[in-house]
Amino acid sequence: MSGYDRRLVEHLLPAVWDSETAYGIRNPTAPDADMPIGTVDKKSAGVLFAHLADIRRGWVTAPLSLAERRVLFMRFALDWDDRRIAAREAVTDRAVRYRLERGVGRLAAHLNGTDYIDSYDDLENAA
Repeated sequence: MSGYDRRLVEHLLPAVWDSETAYGIRNPTAPDADMPIGTVDKKSAGVLFAHLADIRRGWVTAPLSLAERRVLFMRFALDWDDRRIAAREAVTDRAVRYRLERGVGRLAAHLNGTDYIDSYDDLENAA
C-alpha cells in the first residue's frame, strides 16, 4: 500500500505497541460526526485497519537503526518528551529530534516501497 506520509505514520505508531489504541484512532476517511450520513465508499471503508496492519508489519521489517528504534519506542510507546529521551540516551535534544525525524521518514519510505532520502544533497546525487 502506498500513500504513507510522516503525519499518518506518527498518527499510527502508538498502535504498534498498544492494540487498544486503535479504538481511539479516528478514521481519516470517516465523515465528521455532525455531517449527515450518506452512502459509504466500500473501497475506502476499511483503510484504517489496513494501515494498522501495515504499520505493525513495517515496524518489524523497516531498515531502522537501533538508535532510531529506541527513540521511536520511547516517544510513541512510552510518550516521553525530548528532554527525557535525551537524558535516557545521553544525547542532546537535537539528536533526539534528528533520530525521530529520520526514523519516521525511513518508516514512511519503507511502507511506500521507496528509498529514504536523508537530505537535499542525497536528492541531487540520486537524480
